[in-house]
Amino acid sequence: MSTTPQPNDAEIARSAAALPMERVAAKAGLGPEHIEPFGRGKAKLTREAAAHLSGRPDGKLILVTAINPTPAGEGKTVTTIGLGQALAKSGRSSVVCIRQPSLGPIFGVKGGATGGGYAQVVPREDIDLHFTGDFHAVTAANNLLAACADNVVHFGNYLHIDRIVWRRVMDLCDRQLREIEVGLGGRANGWPHRTGFDITAASEVMAVLALAESLADLEARLERIVVGYRGDGDPVFAGQVGCVGAMMALLRDAIRPNLVQTLEGTPALVHCGPFGNIAHGCSSVIATRLGLKMADYVVTEAGFGADLGAEKFLHIKCRQARLAPAAAVLVASCRALRMHGLQDGESDRVAALRRGCANLATHAENLAKFGVPVVVAVNRFADDTAEELDALRGFAAQLGLPCAMNEVHARGGEGGLALAEEVARAAESRPAKVEFLYSALAPLREKIETVAREVYRADGVDFDDAAVASMELLERNGHSHLPVCMAKTQSSLSDDPKRPGAPRGWRLHVRDLKVSNGAGFVVVFCGKINLMPGMPEHGNVEDIRLDPVGEVIGLV
Repeated sequence: MSTTPQPNDAEIARSAAALPMERVAAKAGLGPEHIEPFGRGKAKLTREAAAHLSGRPDGKLILVTAINPTPAGEGKTVTTIGLGQALAKSGRSSVVCIRQPSLGPIFGVKGGATGGGYAQVVPREDIDLHFTGDFHAVTAANNLLAACADNVVHFGNYLHIDRIVWRRVMDLCDRQLREIEVGLGGRANGWPHRTGFDITAASEVMAVLALAESLADLEARLERIVVGYRGDGDPVFAGQVGCVGAMMALLRDAIRPNLVQTLEGTPALVHCGPFGNIAHGCSSVIATRLGLKMADYVVTEAGFGADLGAEKFLHIKCRQARLAPAAAVLVASCRALRMHGLQDGESDRVAALRRGCANLATHAENLAKFGVPVVVAVNRFADDTAEELDALRGFAAQLGLPCAMNEVHARGGEGGLALAEEVARAAESRPAKVEFLYSALAPLREKIETVAREVYRADGVDFDDAAVASMELLERNGHSHLPVCMAKTQSSLSDDPKRPGAPRGWRLHVRDLKVSNGAGFVVVFCGKINLMPGMPEHGNVEDIRLDPVGEVIGLV
């Protein structure tokens, strides 16, 4: 084995010969007038870009999802980016659509979300940090609404608000702000009440921005946001508070997708960043629709495992936006599957992998229920043994699924050519459609129980008293027609992060529900999940700094 030090992601990205943004835009069928440069390596699409592309036929939408994530890693974003490069290298035009990273995970444990090795989007430091300011715009718009709602109560409460449920956000992890009291110190400081902060990726404004199809749709969705309730239980909407116009001014540019490129010059749209475990976990509808006009194939990802990201992508994004993926890529790695099957004192790696494959099988079966063809992508690592890879290939064959080795991290698009061919074959195998698991008209309880039973494989659902009361209030206020957005741990099919593999014989615990009326779904809080992550004892924040020439180093 070579002892030559391998270049890290930052060195690979900086050594790449990035194309001028005009050439990247040209690959997507756009002229210089359709992009607004935002520095040297990134651009905002202009409002005229959609009209310019409107006459083109739609390409095929490819969803990249994965097994439940483990500390060993499975490589979903790397695969998304690398597959886009591989499709382009195979002679097919492609565009990558991914989410923008949040600063919370970047400074915590998870790190950035720009890929790795030779499957990255660039400029990586810009994308991982402030990028084009979209997250800041969402934070400001969210907090403006919170301030204005509090102001209504302070100045006479003409809306008769009894309880405000709209919380403030920030794009950092800070457990100290989960539950706070505000307005202390007398009337001059407002009115005292309990509230808290969520992370910006969990803001309903972020979800609204990701699901809106136009400026007019964005405004209508913002107006529908529920900020509080009157004493009789009737909702109070953001449109009644009087600041939606100002929120629109803050979000004017944030609604326009951001254009960057992969290391191989494949166009990439990086736009919006809702988390998959506490929100719907997909990049924007606007970016996806534009991507479908730009290329033969649009490769997008949904957050975390298929039990969260793919289910929400299909039930929420596809349902609202009338989209249908032509195929789904289910990403796994040998070392991640070993962790799903590992038993105490286990030394047989292949045996652990075989047990862990139950997690892969459950996700594949779930995707088949939606009517989406599945391709297994094995994200290959240097320490994978031939026995492990053979066992994984054999398991996929038993499931009747095409399986391809994926080496895009080490080899870029060249390392994903086999995967690209399998994906293209699957995408042509049947017309793109989605078979939803529940009716939009079903009661909220039935929707929750359907997801728990059909996707998580729970035996049933236990609802806390608070959840039952919230469900009754939401249904009384006409919100029962909305899909459910399950807020659940990403580490397990169950609501217990310590249960890997494919747990059976358990019941889902639902603590509470809240409506995201502007986004168009009901958030269901399961287990111990919350909307403001905490910092780890030792996170990436300790390693991030500037070198002597001002370059950012330490991002992972």
